Amino acid sequence: MRKLHSVLARTLTSGASTSPGLPDMSEGQSPIHVNNVRSKLRDIVGASTNWRDHVQAMQERKALHTLLAKRQEDLPPRRMKDSYLEVILPLGSQPEIREKYLNVHNSVRFGRILEDLDSLGVLICYTHTKQEMQQRSPLSIVTALVDKINLCQKIIHPDCDIKFTGNVSWVGKTSMEVRMHMLQQHGGDYSPVLDATFVMVARDPENKRPAFVNPLIPESPEEEEIFKQGELNKLKRIEFSTASLLKMAPTAEERNIVHDIFLNTLDPRTVSFRSRKLPPNSVWIEDAKLKGLEICHPEERNIFNRIFGGFLMRKAFELAWATACSYGGSRPFIVSVDDIMFQKPVEVGSLLLLSGQVCYTEKNYIQIRVHSEVYNANTKEHHTTNIFHFTFISENEVPQVVPKTYGESMLYLDGKRHFTAVMKEI
Repeated sequence: MRKLHSVLARTLTSGASTSPGLPDMSEGQSPIHVNNVRSKLRDIVGASTNWRDHVQAMQERKALHTLLAKRQEDLPPRRMKDSYLEVILPLGSQPEIREKYLNVHNSVRFGRILEDLDSLGVLICYTHTKQEMQQRSPLSIVTALVDKINLCQKIIHPDCDIKFTGNVSWVGKTSMEVRMHMLQQHGGDYSPVLDATFVMVARDPENKRPAFVNPLIPESPEEEEIFKQGELNKLKRIEFSTASLLKMAPTAEERNIVHDIFLNTLDPRTVSFRSRKLPPNSVWIEDAKLKGLEICHPEERNIFNRIFGGFLMRKAFELAWATACSYGGSRPFIVSVDDIMFQKPVEVGSLLLLSGQVCYTEKNYIQIRVHSEVYNANTKEHHTTNIFHFTFISENEVPQVVPKTYGESMLYLDGKRHFTAVMKEI
């Protein structure tokens, strides 16, 4: 536990030094209660509050097509402070809301925090794109990617107020990067808990085609640095995607790693390609997985009547946590979330299949990959909707996970790549 505490303490200090700090943008801002975020989003979009009315509500949004900008240059530029928001989760001052956020270890459920971050990110983007003369926004803004969430506290207390802050930090033609911070109050002061970077995309009222968003104008050297970091983040994502093991062969170093693993699993009695033996203190990768199923009810829909991305993240995280707990034999703590790609929307009524896989381990660390897909009972087809990556740290050193097949070796290398990227961040 002392080792665990020191690692997370380094995360806190390094997180403050490696990313440029946000300027103070809180002037004249009134914090929003966390329960009001979703209702504000419904007002902006004009979404229905009853599932039976959702078809009519979406039909009414079609008329907003005429309000879309034909060029980005036609939209007024925005400042970073224009989209700045603060949201309060008053776990300390309003005990009645704690139950929703409480886990069995008497700390805050991180899956609920993921839901709140997702809703806040969308609201920040609508604030950035708000036009004074428009009662309702013609844009459909959805989460495209969770770039990274790095934590600097292993425990989120259930009886202390939480504050979320955030703003748009970079803008492309139709996409926006949002940086958010979560702090928790202790002794009258707020201490940092996590930093998050999301990428949102704007689409037309029917969520079918891209739509232009307001450009962003940095106003100070600090904001210039933040904007440049957004550009770098985009380039890193392109580079990481280009080098994906689904597109490119492993590097020479990675091929050596896979071959060493293969040699270490040969049975010395037979020395056969088919005869494999598990090394000491190891687990075959095929035996290090858990699966889950969710029926996607209307209760979990977003303002566009698809399944809420925050709900998907919460369910994926909880399965990942259970997988890490089962594998490590002790309580795991989340260190980082990275590279969550929202590939396809999940429709209400879908059967959502989740598969949590330990894909890489190192000392106390467990890298989990969760694959999400929808199953169509009529056509018998499966479609991938999301891939989630979570890094956990366990109280004790964990067994080494060992691939057996080529496909499992690629999973192993992909997990190692994500783990290495996370360690560079923290």
